[in-house]
Amino acid sequence: MRKITIRLLTRLPTQYVTSGIMLIIALFVYGIVGSYFIMKLNLIDSVYYAVITMATVGYGDYTPHTGIQKIFATTLALGGVALLAYVFNIMLTSFQEKMSTYSKGARKMKTISKMDDYFILCGFGRVGKVVFDELTKRNQNVIVFDKSEEVCESIEESDSVVVIQKDATEDDLISRLAGDKCNSVIVSIGNDVDNLFIVLTIRETNQDTWIVSRASKLENISRLRKAGADKIVSPEIIGGKDLYYESTRPHVLRLTVRHTSDEIFNEFEIISKHGCTLENIDYHIPGVETPLKRKINTMNLEDGARFNDYLNNNTDAKAAIDNLYDCVNNIHSHLISGPDRTTFEKLIEDLEKNEEIIGKNLTNKEIAKITREELEK
Repeated sequence: MRKITIRLLTRLPTQYVTSGIMLIIALFVYGIVGSYFIMKLNLIDSVYYAVITMATVGYGDYTPHTGIQKIFATTLALGGVALLAYVFNIMLTSFQEKMSTYSKGARKMKTISKMDDYFILCGFGRVGKVVFDELTKRNQNVIVFDKSEEVCESIEESDSVVVIQKDATEDDLISRLAGDKCNSVIVSIGNDVDNLFIVLTIRETNQDTWIVSRASKLENISRLRKAGADKIVSPEIIGGKDLYYESTRPHVLRLTVRHTSDEIFNEFEIISKHGCTLENIDYHIPGVETPLKRKINTMNLEDGARFNDYLNNNTDAKAAIDNLYDCVNNIHSHLISGPDRTTFEKLIEDLEKNEEIIGKNLTNKEIAKITREELEK
């Protein structure tokens, strides 16, 4: 306790303590000068009289007689009491605040020690808040680092949420917490330089910690990866893709079809012929709403031919694709982007000649109902 008290006292706000001491010195000088000229005392007695009057001890060995002397003694005594009370109050208040902060910090660390596992989130901006909401929605333990007092106070703490008001770039606490109990560190600060520094700091002492970092600029992705980030996510790039898809929404078609794996290349030939892009494929497990997704993102016929040759020359890969198609009863959906609706109409006409088209722009719920009915037949 003694060490804690000494540490807290040494961290008192110096600006207030310094100004208080300066005021005491100024009042003391006033007392000495007044004692010398008004009370007619020598220098040593002036110092003595100033001290006992400011401290309101008043031994009575020097008594003011004239009016000016009494006024001087009164102002000196009142000034001393008020000033000493002011300085003492500042020191006491500051000490209490530091004790409260230390106690609060101890409680936070105790809460963390009781967690079986947790996620560390650095930065609680727009992106960080979304991540936080997703984590808490899944009842995960979260430790939030943010240097803004206002932001930290806006987050409600609990047994599963601990908020630490610290700059993660200037404190090694995050490295100490990113140990065995840490599931992942999510670095979501808007400044790539800060993100890079945090990743380096954590990776220095925690080689196995899974680190996911935000990158605002494309050129910083490789730097973050070299620094030790396991995954780098760029909200700006993702947002750009979303903007693209939204802008092409009138010219994006989700086509649910049924055909075997032997007809993959024929289907791709038709899609490529009409200048459309196969964005991804959803494989629908019977009765299950959430499909298995496979990103394709190509309109190049050579890619389709290359994949077809791969299947023909690799029996294991061909068997795996056949098993997948068997599991979904050959029912899957294509997300196709194209230049206009007229092109889509021609595309559908050609596809209907080669395969069964179940529906256009069906929801996962509608497709799940169809596949469930297929099982009941």
